[in-house]
Amino acid sequence: MNCEQAKTQMLGGTIPGENQGEEFAAHLASCETCRTESSRIGALWQSLDLLPVEEPSGKVRERFYEMLGAYRQGQASVTMPVKQAWPRMIWQVAAAAALLAVGLGIGYGVREDRSRPELVQLREEVASMRQLVALSLMQQQSASDRLRGVSWSYQVEPSDEEVMNQLVTTVNHDPNVNVRLAAVDALRPFTGSPATHLMARNAVIQALPKQTTPIVQVALIDFLAELKERNAAPELRRMVSDPDIDSGVRKRAEWALERMQ
Repeated sequence: MNCEQAKTQMLGGTIPGENQGEEFAAHLASCETCRTESSRIGALWQSLDLLPVEEPSGKVRERFYEMLGAYRQGQASVTMPVKQAWPRMIWQVAAAAALLAVGLGIGYGVREDRSRPELVQLREEVASMRQLVALSLMQQQSASDRLRGVSWSYQVEPSDEEVMNQLVTTVNHDPNVNVRLAAVDALRPFTGSPATHLMARNAVIQALPKQTTPIVQVALIDFLAELKERNAAPELRRMVSDPDIDSGVRKRAEWALERMQ
């Protein structure tokens, strides 16, 4: 097992077979760089799993509308100079994250009565704030914040075009390979939504020639093979015949073409 295969194993989070698990462990034992990377990725995902969930109190509705009002006031100030608006933007992101935790608690009570108009409105507003958290975090300078934003994108509706477009931008342009890989996986729900499946599929096809990192190329190829997206065949054939592309990527593209037949 080489370093690229080991990184794929780390980011996948599961060991597909006993032999591969032994090879992965042997590689970590002999490669200090991959050992360090494995520890870093494991710690990152453990920290995401430990995000606190706020228990709703009796004043949850009151707090919800207070934070929603603050968010709307922030929207009205979007024309402020960047340096002046930045502190308020940070506060909005923090408030939105707190609101999302509150919204999760509200959901338990909302399930019991879906016919009341005020509860329908409340669900829509919680969904809007979930979108805000995902979009805001994915545009931060810190790679760990952007990775959290990608994680939050799973909380939005798979028909949300704005979040889908931001994920595509992340796949195409984020400087951090781990964030790009996470964004590839986060696009999967959007390919199953009637509202976004065509756009999401086309976006994945168009993202493939823009990638130069083998591990991201392989992730996109596997995604297209999983979708059996025959429209990707011309680009996959180009990759197979391109001698400048990593040999492992060329083999994966060839495998994907066979699977699509």
